[in-house]
Amino acid sequence: MIERYTRQEMGCIWSLENRFRVWLQVELAVCEAWYKLGRIPEQEMEEIRQNADFDLERLLSIEEETKHDVIAFLTALEEKVGPASRFIHLGCTSSDITDTANGVLLNQAGCMIRFGLDQILSVLRDLAFKYKGRVVMGRTHGVHAEPTSFGLKLAGFYAEFLRHRQRFDQALDDVRVGKISGAVGTYAHLQPEVEQIACSLLGLQPDPISTQIIQRDRHAHFFQTLALIAGGIERLATELRHLQRTEVLEVEEGFAQGQKGSSAMPHKKNPISAENLCGLARLVRTNALAALENMPLWHERDISHSSVERVIMPDSTILIDYMLNRMCSLLSNLQAQFENMDRNLRSSYNLFFSQRVLLALVDKGLPRQKAYETVQKLAMQSWEEKVPFDSLVRESADLRDSLDRADLEELFDLKYYLRHEDLIFNRVFGESV
Repeated sequence: MIERYTRQEMGCIWSLENRFRVWLQVELAVCEAWYKLGRIPEQEMEEIRQNADFDLERLLSIEEETKHDVIAFLTALEEKVGPASRFIHLGCTSSDITDTANGVLLNQAGCMIRFGLDQILSVLRDLAFKYKGRVVMGRTHGVHAEPTSFGLKLAGFYAEFLRHRQRFDQALDDVRVGKISGAVGTYAHLQPEVEQIACSLLGLQPDPISTQIIQRDRHAHFFQTLALIAGGIERLATELRHLQRTEVLEVEEGFAQGQKGSSAMPHKKNPISAENLCGLARLVRTNALAALENMPLWHERDISHSSVERVIMPDSTILIDYMLNRMCSLLSNLQAQFENMDRNLRSSYNLFFSQRVLLALVDKGLPRQKAYETVQKLAMQSWEEKVPFDSLVRESADLRDSLDRADLEELFDLKYYLRHEDLIFNRVFGESV
């Protein structure tokens, strides 16, 4: 019943035409189930297969009168099928069709999102290995801390998006369900076998227990997972925004020929993609809250969730698809500024060696607090006088008795900070590096 998935525009999935086409697939799957169970005669089933169709404009015209989209859909369908249409929607309630169709639609959208996640993982992996060993300044609280590598930064984001993909796979499984169980979920005018057969034809699993609807904790899980993906995109975008600040400028977004950055200032090259992505993440998070609000419905069902889902299902999936693709483009065109990375690394007078010196003194037998105070004094002097920290350490009379020339040569080796980079890469990527 369901054609093999092929990539298409996400917006097309949520078009009215496609939405009603999926409703038609569900109705036909139910008919096929009834036919298999002997309820629909072969001739009538063949008429349904041959003639089941609708005209969208006619359907919408009927809805203007009925104020009920499922009834309008069934009426437009009956006009095409003729007498055999009496077997369509047999024993079903509206939510049997719409909730099951949502399972199909969310699966279609989910396949595209999964593709986007795989793409961003591929780009991040390539960049992580490309910049493995490229030393940069690590920052905590926005302040220089200790060296890391640009490759490790990107490997960290790869590991996060791998978790996003794993969570998304589970969330997609949660909504890849259907229900053909009638008005309150008791199969009073149906048979459980109808549900089993129809869902199998649609590529879905039957909900083990439903009321008139599939319970919305499944959907809340799905939209919260989208919000987490948006949060991951925003975290990466925020990092790139900070690294593009003029005072830092360790990376730049690609800037196309003829592109303009400001209507007033011709020199401007702004991090617009990263900024846009941070803004869009707020919308996806907001929609996740709306999905949570959809969970507590009255008794076996009310309709308060329906209007919300008509907005958040297309909006959040379209947004995440767009965000993943735009982030992939941003990363693919990212310009690393090695000269600035090196400049920034040395701009705080090599103060990042302070912990290295502290631990060396502790190893030599000094009490930790005494060692800390000694190193901190030199660090403050370095910062205030703008003198390299390692020079002050070498010249310090207080440290001469504790650290010899060989100790000092070892202490100020940048390679020390990346000595476990291979191990971390192996943990993240699961391969020998």
